[in-house]
Amino acid sequence: MRGSMKSWLALGAFTIKIACSAPCSAAETAIDVDAKLAGFDESMEKLAKDWNAPGFAVGIVVGDELVLAKGYGSRDYGKKLPFTSKTLFQIGSNTKLFTVIAAGLLVSEGKLTWDEPVRESVPSIRFYNDDLNASITLRDMLSHRTGITRHDMIWYQSDDTRAQLFEKLKYMEPQQAPRTTFLYNNMMYSAAGHIIEMKSEKTWEDFIDERIFTPLEMNSSVFTVAEMTKAPDHAVGYTEKRDSFALVESPYYEDTAGVAPAGAITSNLEDMSHWVIALMSSGQYKGQQVLPADVVKATLEPTIAMPNSQGEARGYWENLNSAYGMGRWTSSYRGHLLAYHGGDLPGFHSQVSMMPQDGIGVIVFVIGDHCASLYNTITYNVYERLLGMDETPWSDRMLAARLKGKEAGKEARAKAGEDRVKGTKPSHKLQDYTGEYEHPAYGVLAIGLQKNQLQFDFHKMHYAMTHFHYDRFDTPDDERNGKWSVNFSTNPQGDIDQALISMDEAEVVFTRRPESVDPAILEQLAGSYETPGGAKFKVVAKQGGGLAIAFPGSPEDELIPYKGLQFRMKEFSDVVFEFILEDGHVKSLKQRDASGEYTFKRI
Repeated sequence: MRGSMKSWLALGAFTIKIACSAPCSAAETAIDVDAKLAGFDESMEKLAKDWNAPGFAVGIVVGDELVLAKGYGSRDYGKKLPFTSKTLFQIGSNTKLFTVIAAGLLVSEGKLTWDEPVRESVPSIRFYNDDLNASITLRDMLSHRTGITRHDMIWYQSDDTRAQLFEKLKYMEPQQAPRTTFLYNNMMYSAAGHIIEMKSEKTWEDFIDERIFTPLEMNSSVFTVAEMTKAPDHAVGYTEKRDSFALVESPYYEDTAGVAPAGAITSNLEDMSHWVIALMSSGQYKGQQVLPADVVKATLEPTIAMPNSQGEARGYWENLNSAYGMGRWTSSYRGHLLAYHGGDLPGFHSQVSMMPQDGIGVIVFVIGDHCASLYNTITYNVYERLLGMDETPWSDRMLAARLKGKEAGKEARAKAGEDRVKGTKPSHKLQDYTGEYEHPAYGVLAIGLQKNQLQFDFHKMHYAMTHFHYDRFDTPDDERNGKWSVNFSTNPQGDIDQALISMDEAEVVFTRRPESVDPAILEQLAGSYETPGGAKFKVVAKQGGGLAIAFPGSPEDELIPYKGLQFRMKEFSDVVFEFILEDGHVKSLKQRDASGEYTFKRI
């Protein structure tokens, strides 16, 4: 843990004269912070009560000064410990801008480019198809415009390393054409972090620490929950029970290593104020050019536009014409340029924003999933106060929506299962459903059997399942991880061989892992065979394992292990090949399909 710096819980009366540096173009403006924030504490205390918030903290930067850093409620609701300017907090996706700036440092050094296909700088990267390989740029990856949706269940509670996640990009099928639609994607940030590692020959963590944290004197900021909880002053997640207003402790989300570049940084108000100061000063901190000005500018350049969904859906038109740059959004908030990003992990929610033309930055940390939107409510209120605007009733608006949503969720869960077809039973014995089912990107779903109940085991989620109807089994509706419904299906031979789950933005099919076959046996099965009509062909053992059928003049047909000495064709699941042994020697190969059975003798 690095050393800490001077602490401000709440600074006294301040009149700040902002001498704007690029990109700030406004004339020097004096803000009487103390006068503008009159009644702010009382307002925050009311918010905490109205929202049943365990605790939150607010940091305000004006010019190059942290003028307020204060907590409301508790950093540990159970122990009633005070939230301070030094309280370490998981900032979630506010990590992304650090990854963008880190990539930009390598762009400045000529090791990466923003707008050439990333494949040119990183030949090992593989996307779903050749068109993506030939066109996706680093800017596309960092602005969520690859056309590939988020697929968060690939990494959620997974032990996959960054390198392993990087290899899974090729399985992520695009939903839209590149550069046409904003589709948020944490996997692209994990990949960007791995690219930073390959091009810098340092871990992403070391690169961020050396090139950003150290020069910005972010001496308390760390990358893991383990480091965070070693510090005496750290936040503890709490959230509201979904069907009541009781507050319960929320376990830390700790499996961040693989996707650390998308959301692993833990920091505090003091450290984050240094980051905001540098971003508002075109990369300068304490008179030094710490971050390249052109890189900071590039993060603000709009790359893909957003619809005015809040205005169209709810009639809230204060925040207009949002666009995503790289690692942050920009918009017009009541006529002022606003740059911002949220960060969300279970129990922890952050907002880091700034109005660079006005020289004001706001950092908000909120504990509690039920009150996550407070970071917007508080952020907007600070800007409106400091700029002398009428205050928008954001809390009234959003609190009403929250309470209606809470009640609607309760009513919806009470109707769960009404579409169940009664009187059905599974098509197979429960034992037949057990085994390991695999998807190349999402990994392994293990189905076990315990006390006559199927067991769901995916990543680090373990639940008993109950029969719903036919071949569908459901887990309990867990408050943290939700309800999982698994629908099993059979192959043409009548065996349970696939499990379908609605996951992320689509259905995902997990296929039963084939039985492993001893390589020595595969070598024994390889050889020459003859059809009843006298045509000769070969069964060949493939390098690295596996078999294939090779007819002269035709492409090889891969054989997939099925069970025992039975194999299936990759293209036709209703075709089964079985090797016949007598006295330990291969006598023949049988092919069975819907039309009958054929025997090919070994020659």
